[in-house]
Amino acid sequence: MIKSKASNPNAYQHYSVQDFDSYDCLKLSKRFYLALLFILRGYIVWLLSVTNMRDRVSIIQWVYPETSLFYLSLFSGAVGLFVLLIISLRRPDAYAWVPFCWRYTRVIIIVALLFDLSTHIVGYLYWQLSSTSWLITQSIVTAVLIYMCYSSERLNLNLNEFPQKLPEE
Repeated sequence: MIKSKASNPNAYQHYSVQDFDSYDCLKLSKRFYLALLFILRGYIVWLLSVTNMRDRVSIIQWVYPETSLFYLSLFSGAVGLFVLLIISLRRPDAYAWVPFCWRYTRVIIIVALLFDLSTHIVGYLYWQLSSTSWLITQSIVTAVLIYMCYSSERLNLNLNEFPQKLPEE
C-alpha cells in the first residue's frame, strides 16, 4: 500500500522544500534516472543518430559496432519505455493501474537491467557479438545500478508515495 508522509514524517527531515514537487511528493531520485538512462541507452543513441542530418547511422555504428547489439538494446530497453510511461502518468488523476505499477517500479527496473544483461550474454555466447571485456563491464554496471536501486533511501521514499490532489488554498 502506498503510504502518506504522515506515516513516517522523520524520513523527510533531511530534505528541503526544493526537494518536493508540486504534488508535495519527493522528487525522483537521481539514481532512479541513472538506471533508467542505462536501460534506455539504445533509444538515446537512436534519437541522437536520427537528429544527425549528415550521417544517420554513424553514431549507432560508433556505439554499437555490431548492428545486432543495437537491436538487442532496443528490445531490452522496451521495459524502460514502460517505466517512462509510468513516470509520465504519475499524477493524482492517474488510471488505477499506474499507482499499482508504481509500487513495483524498482522491481521492473531491476528486471529490465537483468534482461538487458541477459540479452548481451546471449549475444556474446551464441553470436559472439561483443567482447569479454564489454560483457564484464556491462555486468559490473548492472550490479552497481541494482545495488544503487536497493540502497537509495530516497528511492524507497519515492516508491512509497504517490501524488494526491492537494487542497486549494
